[in-house]
Amino acid sequence: MQLEVSRAWIEIDLKNIEHNIKEIKKILSPKTKIMAVLKADAYGLGATEIAKKLNTLGIYDFAVATLEEGISLRKSKILGNVLLFGYTPIKFLSLVQEYDLIQTITDYEYAEKIGKLNLIKKLKCHVKIDTGMNRMGEKYNAFSHLNKIYKNEKLEILGTFSHLCTSDSKETKDKQFTEQQINHFNTCIQMLKDHGLVIGNTHIQSSYGMLNYQDLPYDYVRIGILLFGIHSAKNFYKKISLDLKPVCKVKARITSIKTIETGETVGYGRTYKAEKKGKIASVSIGYADGYPRSLSNTKAMVLVCNTYAKVIGKICMDQIMVDVSDIKEAKVGDIVTLIGDNPIVQAEEIARLAGTITPELLSRLGKRLPRIYKD
Repeated sequence: MQLEVSRAWIEIDLKNIEHNIKEIKKILSPKTKIMAVLKADAYGLGATEIAKKLNTLGIYDFAVATLEEGISLRKSKILGNVLLFGYTPIKFLSLVQEYDLIQTITDYEYAEKIGKLNLIKKLKCHVKIDTGMNRMGEKYNAFSHLNKIYKNEKLEILGTFSHLCTSDSKETKDKQFTEQQINHFNTCIQMLKDHGLVIGNTHIQSSYGMLNYQDLPYDYVRIGILLFGIHSAKNFYKKISLDLKPVCKVKARITSIKTIETGETVGYGRTYKAEKKGKIASVSIGYADGYPRSLSNTKAMVLVCNTYAKVIGKICMDQIMVDVSDIKEAKVGDIVTLIGDNPIVQAEEIARLAGTITPELLSRLGKRLPRIYKD
């Protein structure tokens, strides 16, 4: 679909991804590889196109959440390792092997079920270790179970990993908990090595683990939201600041402009009442496109003719209304930027006003928004 005829769309600058990769590599050990996390269709920005770009940059390690996401990458001819973070039902493990994917072993019981299968070859996998998050993984100190997992003849164990759940916090208690998680992981790794077990590549840091807990001796860092030059939220703790460039912009068009008189109301529920005569523009995007309804009657702004305009009234399914009283040049057909690189419309600020984080904001952008890639 051509940019000039789009109702609303997302622009994705692949050159900025290249820039961000270079910035991230500056703080990594040469021995540490980047595992690009492309779950939820690369946070809503298009996993296939992002992965193709990353392949050209020498990135050949990826992680996704589901079997379907992994198969989609393979069908798009993406090269390298593709780790499935999530649980895959036993009956679909043949597809994991058919598409040369890597399965996460979520716990001892899962591994035992796999051990009873009549597989034509060993299942490539990484073992998840639970170091205190209590979400998925076998407990770090459950050596009897871990010993059986690593000796399971149906598994080809290529990696061992865990996940830090408070690495983005500057609170003392959270820092202490993160250090405890790292110690638990190290203890588990050493115990496995001491018993001669093959653990493969190790990884525990995601984006904020990388920024706040450097110099850890692991093989991978898992980078998700930072690939796109966006932080999870404005107030997340980061010990190191990188010169990252936002990758995406969400844009739409003005579809009508009308004059309203003092005292008139706008939108569902009549929640906005004009304090003076002014101009109101309707814009062709709404909550069905992923622009959060929770932004209704907040301080959310958009850019019209390079000028900030306030979002007013309730967000509709397919439209929003903005106050363009002070933007005399605004006209029907003009492009409106809803998420961009200007401070007031940055993803972190929009997410804050919506009461969420940027991974949710981006991953919920609707499928009817064309993704337009620039390189």
